[in-house]
Amino acid sequence: MTAKRFFGAGLPGVKLDQLHGRLIVVEGTDGSGRSTQIVKLTSWLESKGYAVASVGLKRSTLVSEDLEKAKQGNILGKTTMSLFYATDFADQLENNVIPALRAGFIVLADRYIYTLMARDIARGADRQWVEALYSMALVPDAVFYLEVSPRLLVERNFQKNATLDYWESGMDIGLSNNMFDSFIRYQRTVQKEFRRMQKQFGFQIVNGNRSVWAIHTELRKKVSELLGMK
Repeated sequence: MTAKRFFGAGLPGVKLDQLHGRLIVVEGTDGSGRSTQIVKLTSWLESKGYAVASVGLKRSTLVSEDLEKAKQGNILGKTTMSLFYATDFADQLENNVIPALRAGFIVLADRYIYTLMARDIARGADRQWVEALYSMALVPDAVFYLEVSPRLLVERNFQKNATLDYWESGMDIGLSNNMFDSFIRYQRTVQKEFRRMQKQFGFQIVNGNRSVWAIHTELRKKVSELLGMK
């Protein structure tokens, strides 16, 4: 097993050699199907005898409710939003991810710092500032990015919610007055950043335009190889 490491300075007091579990990240925007894949991977891994814990965005007991309230009204500033999400992430890292890894769990992350970084950079944040902000993060054992065409994402989001999300459409950065057009432009910008980060961080891009089962079959194979399952 590859030794654990932080992206940068990391969290103080954490002994990396005590983290015996695995951190597996499934990335992708709303409508990519990543949450469905997390559920399927959890059931499959537990059926194989593995202890599994899951984390995701806006699940911190410290700030998740405040963050959700702050996003209402669509007036939340870019930097404030960045710091809100970074606080949410840091709290879960310290109180959920690291204890679970220390106990030998497989931690499945329904999105990770890559989404947060891509969003911030798409909104004009300085790249070095964003990378420094998340230098406390653990480097995952594997990252799978479900890439889905923006137009298919629109269809899936309409089927699920009958509307597009203001923030996931990038309406706050003035790409277009039309939410549909803004969504397409924003998602293309985010996907471009994910492609750039893939070269930097080496995570795996998975074709998310396929059926749920086809994607799950591929992810199961990759996770099996990571865990050395027979």
